Amino acid sequence: MITAVAAVVVALGSLWVSYTQARDGRRHGRQSVRPLLQMRRVKAYEGTEAGLNLINAGLGPAIVTSSVVRLDGEVVGPWDHHTQQRILEPLPVRPKAYSLRPGAVVLAGQSAFLLSLDEFSDDQHAWFWDLVTRRLVIEVGYESLYGGENFTVTPPVF
Repeated sequence: MITAVAAVVVALGSLWVSYTQARDGRRHGRQSVRPLLQMRRVKAYEGTEAGLNLINAGLGPAIVTSSVVRLDGEVVGPWDHHTQQRILEPLPVRPKAYSLRPGAVVLAGQSAFLLSLDEFSDDQHAWFWDLVTRRLVIEVGYESLYGGENFTVTPPVF
């Protein structure tokens, strides 16, 4: 009887160890392909490209699920061609813009300017830096290949 009880205890212990190792292996697998999007405002020095840069600093691809654009605190729409037209049309110089539609993939290590000006100059383009740092907020929702995480990224607050 004691031998049978000991065998059951050992079997249950082995089952518990196997279960926790499998759970930890799945968790590690998910973390090993987790994307990590970051948004940065970039202004290196006179004459270089400046703007709002999106970077995937994670280990896996980020799948865009949504985006919300706010201009002066008001929601304008998703970061697509139509919203870009509404925001960029009244500007004195038209910056380059990169759209993010739901389903778009940002690969691990990929970097893209969502909004940028070539040959940036503090004197001539102060209005652009004001737009990127104070007036415009782009929030991007994304997930990993596994899905369902609902990660978001926005530019850092100045």
